[in-house]
Amino acid sequence: MRWRGQRESGNIEDRRSARGPALGGLGGRGGGMLNLLPMVFRVLGFKGGLIAVLALGAYGLFSGNLGSMLGTGNIQQTRSEQPVKQSAEEKELVSFVAVVLADTETTWQGLFKEMGGQYKEPRLVLFRNAIQSACGLGQAATGPFYCPADQKVYIDLSFYNDLKNRFKAPGDFAQAYVIAHEVGHHVQTLLGISKKVHEAKRSLNKVQANQLSVRQELQADCLAGIWAHHADRSRQLLEQGDIDEALTAAAAIGDDRLQKQSQGHVTPDSFTHGSSAQRIAWFKKGLSSGALQTCDTFTAKKL
Repeated sequence: MRWRGQRESGNIEDRRSARGPALGGLGGRGGGMLNLLPMVFRVLGFKGGLIAVLALGAYGLFSGNLGSMLGTGNIQQTRSEQPVKQSAEEKELVSFVAVVLADTETTWQGLFKEMGGQYKEPRLVLFRNAIQSACGLGQAATGPFYCPADQKVYIDLSFYNDLKNRFKAPGDFAQAYVIAHEVGHHVQTLLGISKKVHEAKRSLNKVQANQLSVRQELQADCLAGIWAHHADRSRQLLEQGDIDEALTAAAAIGDDRLQKQSQGHVTPDSFTHGSSAQRIAWFKKGLSSGALQTCDTFTAKKL
């Protein structure tokens, strides 16, 4: 991935030096985008379909819940924290994360503008071990996650070691896919989709709620594919082999593969994110089209 020298996002909060679980500040809930919902459903091809599906019927990528300037000088720390001690490798990884986040901002700013709206950029919080978000306590062991209540993406950078060693999905674009997926959840929040899914789950049994979660997660994969499409076509950030890295990561964290590894058998009714094949398929849908209407997982007859 050709990321070095690219713009870095300033929407990063560095909480890695916090003692104990750091407090994640409360933010807005994206209500300003709700007036775009009718148009959004029309653009996505949802029409009344999404509402109907939700009536019948986590935020993180792996847990089942997951102003901009050049350089890292704009990365914020809380006043009570000490300067972060980090290796040269970790410092470079922070820059990489900031570049990927900035590029997602560019993509979604453009797409929201095309819809007649304005993209509200999420913040990305770096932490170590554990952190308190507006959605509750987040831990490194559960992987990266997005919290719609404060509109922030949370990630412990040590997860990338797990991605490489435990999930056998190395490569910088595999790492970028993780961020793009969580940003996809932020897009769902701004469009009002996450709220509707959350409300619909209240009247569903566990199996039905899981099925709805799968559709939401697969849509986030598709939205990550949309970002990859524009990063490649508009800014030529991708190099040979990058897409394979993302597909490997998507396959590695499919519910069927993870269940097979952890319990020796697969139980589809407990899926919350989708199978490896489904995650790959929906990422590729977004990648090939770069268009929001491609990502209508809620009315798709076959996932």
